[in-house]
Amino acid sequence: MATTTDPAQTPSAGLAERLRVPSRFPYRTIAMGTVGSTLLMLAAFGAGGILIKDPVLGHGPLSWIRYGHGRMLANAVLYTGFGLVVWAWVRLGRYVLAGRIGSRPILVAAGCWMAPLLISPPLFTRDVFSYLGQGAQLLYGLDPYANGPAELDVLPNVVQNVHPLWQTTPAPYGPLFLLISKGVVATTGDNMILGVILMRVVLLAGLAGTLWALPRLVKHLGGKLPVALWLAVASPMMVIHLFGGPHNDLMMLAFLTIGVLAALERKHVVAVVLVTIGMLIKPTAAIALPFIVWMWANHLPGESKVRNFLRAGAASVGLFLPVFVAGTWISLGSLNMGWWSGLKAPQLIANWLNIPTGIGEVFYNLVHIVVDVQVSPFVTVARAAGMLLLIAFGVRQWWLARGGGTEAVYRAGISLLAVAILMPPTLPWYLTWGFVLLSAFKWQPRHLALVVAVSVFVTLVYYPTGEQALYDWWFIALVVVASLYSAASLLRPDPLGIIDAWRRPEKFLSDHRS
Repeated sequence: MATTTDPAQTPSAGLAERLRVPSRFPYRTIAMGTVGSTLLMLAAFGAGGILIKDPVLGHGPLSWIRYGHGRMLANAVLYTGFGLVVWAWVRLGRYVLAGRIGSRPILVAAGCWMAPLLISPPLFTRDVFSYLGQGAQLLYGLDPYANGPAELDVLPNVVQNVHPLWQTTPAPYGPLFLLISKGVVATTGDNMILGVILMRVVLLAGLAGTLWALPRLVKHLGGKLPVALWLAVASPMMVIHLFGGPHNDLMMLAFLTIGVLAALERKHVVAVVLVTIGMLIKPTAAIALPFIVWMWANHLPGESKVRNFLRAGAASVGLFLPVFVAGTWISLGSLNMGWWSGLKAPQLIANWLNIPTGIGEVFYNLVHIVVDVQVSPFVTVARAAGMLLLIAFGVRQWWLARGGGTEAVYRAGISLLAVAILMPPTLPWYLTWGFVLLSAFKWQPRHLALVVAVSVFVTLVYYPTGEQALYDWWFIALVVVASLYSAASLLRPDPLGIIDAWRRPEKFLSDHRS
């Protein structure tokens, strides 16, 4: 993947010098990512989250792309497109680290890379079909927190495309997002293609909100805007997962980032209200609320920190409760608290990407060599231990944030990452919760290289269809190699000298001919 610089650059001798020279607009890098994104879109019709009954390719002359060798070809094209997007993103990152480009090229790149995916089938997930199914339940007077979309006796295209795991599983999302899904289904009906496209358009409002907040967060948190935009907006996790997916985390992040910004600017009432609304979209946003209390307390006059904390805490609860109740009532037409029980639904997903689950599976396999036992007790115990660790870690981060200000934002971001990693399930796009907030801080290049490795890894550990690839060990080995190589490429173009070795014979022949 990310092995070369722009064609105008020579292999190795002058790379360091050239990287310090101001760059023109990186048209070729942006074009490379756009070509890759277009390949992703085209190949997704055969290898992505395709419809059960596809009106585009289902029975037409190109239907072969969905089966057999045609599907293998589609997968090859899709992963080629993915490689080009990552390659372009890493090249863009090198320009950012060298100070060769500002914010505008990154925004243009992200827009160009997202544009083809607007009309793409879902990539690396089928969650959007669940969104539409749960919105349809609400539209037709059913309770999405009591049963899954399988209870619908209308909109057959919507129902049959929901993943089997979620057909009979209650919704795990906040009521406000179900109201949004209801509006999408009310507009598109049984037309799944329009439903997916409109859902992406609606979720773009979340991206717009995040883009509005990031420059202001950077001013408060001491980072660099090009780095923040490259990390939070142009990354594969944002372009391919949150938008190409698409995922409702994209909208939740807008309320989270703007709410945190409001707290930094001493608009504490606005902060609590916005983060509570974000929680009504996806409950994870609630992790930030205790940290906002510290921020509020430290902005209050008076010498008694205990009194200020109590005042800020009481005011936050006094704001949270009416917003929460009103949001739930407006969204569902009643104070339906069933969505709290729906939060248990994602725990049905069990794989080693969630560290406690992985540890439980390792111990199970060791014991299973000697004794025939079931895996569930091992995973259950490991997850319980993981939850205790998460609680202890979260409480410590909250206490360390008692000084408020930027420290509280940093601790909130770390806590969001910990929730994504330790609380089951761990899904790839969950890492964006913390990364988006943390992107506004100052980063060291080696830490950004680690983010590149993580971004590539978590994007690839699911197949383009949305099914997990975590137990395909040969595939995972290739994913690890690709992730590490991408990370190394951020710090040094062509880290293994592959392009240089390929060009050296050409240079040798050219010198001798002359």
